[in-house]
Amino acid sequence: MAADLERGKAIVNRSTKETEIHVDLNIYGSGTSNLDSGIGFLDHMLCALAKHARFDLTLKCKGDLHIDDHHSVEDCGIVLGQAFKSALGEPKGIARFGSAFAPLDEALSRAVVDISGRPHASVDLQLQREKLGTLSCEMVPHFLESFACNAAITLHVDVLKGRNDHHRAESAFKALALALRAALTRDNTAGVPSTKGCL
Repeated sequence: MAADLERGKAIVNRSTKETEIHVDLNIYGSGTSNLDSGIGFLDHMLCALAKHARFDLTLKCKGDLHIDDHHSVEDCGIVLGQAFKSALGEPKGIARFGSAFAPLDEALSRAVVDISGRPHASVDLQLQREKLGTLSCEMVPHFLESFACNAAITLHVDVLKGRNDHHRAESAFKALALALRAALTRDNTAGVPSTKGCL
């Protein structure tokens, strides 16, 4: 694992018997992405996340998809969370809190983020289908939970309305992206943004 804390960059590599993952992340980038998780719909969601959070994100995963998508999706969430935490470094001089709504046609999602150092995720996406492409719908909230746990952030993501599962999921990732972008906003007056003096 390597990090450039001044510029919000980190590279994380993780190898297990189930997956090999490489993530290169800049949390203060321009929204570019280079993605190959092996799961097309997950790449689509990560592209939306990177674009609207203004992350520069490279993610490559070789996983045991001959079994199913669980290990690849979970481990991508883990490594992306680790990269986020490493790129952030000491959480000071940032807004800390972020919230956003994002629509996609009939779907509307809300995301609320606290870069708190306390891992927690509450995710309700109301997905109805078994799969979106080759991505199991049950793994979409699990990805977000894995990301939040390893990023050490508090995360609430709720789909408020919608009929189409593609729209529900994509609006959720876009709302998360906007909330993360807001929480990471630099604030030179904030110091460590906690009354405890540490996060």
